[in-house]
Amino acid sequence: MDDVDVVLPCLDEAAALPGVLAAMPPGFRPLVVDNGSTDGSAEVAAAHGAVVVREPRRGYGAAVHAGLTAATSEFVCFLDCDGSLDPGVLPSLVAVVRQGKADLAVGRRVPVSAEAWPWHARTGNAVIAGLLRRRGLPVHDIAPIRAARRIDLVRLGITDRAFGYPLELLCKAAEANWRVCELDVAYRPRTCGTRSKVSGSVLGTVRAVRDMAGVLW
Repeated sequence: MDDVDVVLPCLDEAAALPGVLAAMPPGFRPLVVDNGSTDGSAEVAAAHGAVVVREPRRGYGAAVHAGLTAATSEFVCFLDCDGSLDPGVLPSLVAVVRQGKADLAVGRRVPVSAEAWPWHARTGNAVIAGLLRRRGLPVHDIAPIRAARRIDLVRLGITDRAFGYPLELLCKAAEANWRVCELDVAYRPRTCGTRSKVSGSVLGTVRAVRDMAGVLW
């Protein structure tokens, strides 16, 4: 049995999937959650050895929750499958949790170029992260890469099924007195230069900040 399940929420990422799945570390089982792709992402994922989970309800949180529900391993990671983050960093995140140094390990994105992280996305992220630090949570990023024990995540009972899912996770982790560890991770431009569905435009960033602010309120 694989030691770690990796949940990869997916919406039209056929171009990026082969590279992401090829970079998956040994013992890390990819669960690609197809969120209604029309570019053959599910077929590409299956052809490259991933387990495909179907989630027709649109939304980042809906896809992540479906992946968590399908996971069976003790440890679960979450990672965007657009090629912007290297799966090779996942063992470092899991090690922090496995060794008992933290209950939740998250990435702090370090862009490798200005194109990797648009100004509006960085600004929105900084605003939300600043609000979290004021609440005592030591994070500087609401990154789409994290690792924790599956049973602990299930017990948090996260209900958001849209862009607010990562923020609700952090808020509930703080309420449960989880130890949260943040590690720097390289953040690269998306494969083939495509834009993020969440923060690739000013409107997308505004929608994400709106959902996250709703969680905080």
